[in-house]
Amino acid sequence: QVQLVESGGGLVQAGGSLRLSCAASGSFFLANAMGWYRQAPGKQRELVATITSGGSTNYADSVKGRFTISRDNAKKTVYLQMNSLKPEDTAVYYCNAEGRILQLGTWRTFDSWGQGTQVTVSS
Repeated sequence: QVQLVESGGGLVQAGGSLRLSCAASGSFFLANAMGWYRQAPGKQRELVATITSGGSTNYADSVKGRFTISRDNAKKTVYLQMNSLKPEDTAVYYCNAEGRILQLGTWRTFDSWGQGTQVTVSS
């Protein structure tokens, strides 16, 4: 399987910045899309941003112009640069990757999630 490990969360004041990282590990896999989702207390998990292996990006309207997603395919890592943070950005941020993995001689699809990292923005 593909394991995802996130880092970079923490506590920041409103208007500040944080950078999240998510490193993927495993054998013989191709991550087509990688992305970030978040879940605030009492709310459903929502998409923040995604990026394809070719670099196409998609953002939630609430973060456009403030967050930037990028990826380093060689390092199998996706990043989320978060600027101008607001208290409503407070949530657990989860990394996601989906693609194909070679198992027992057969390519299979996978959809993996990280354990989540807490981002707290104080007002």
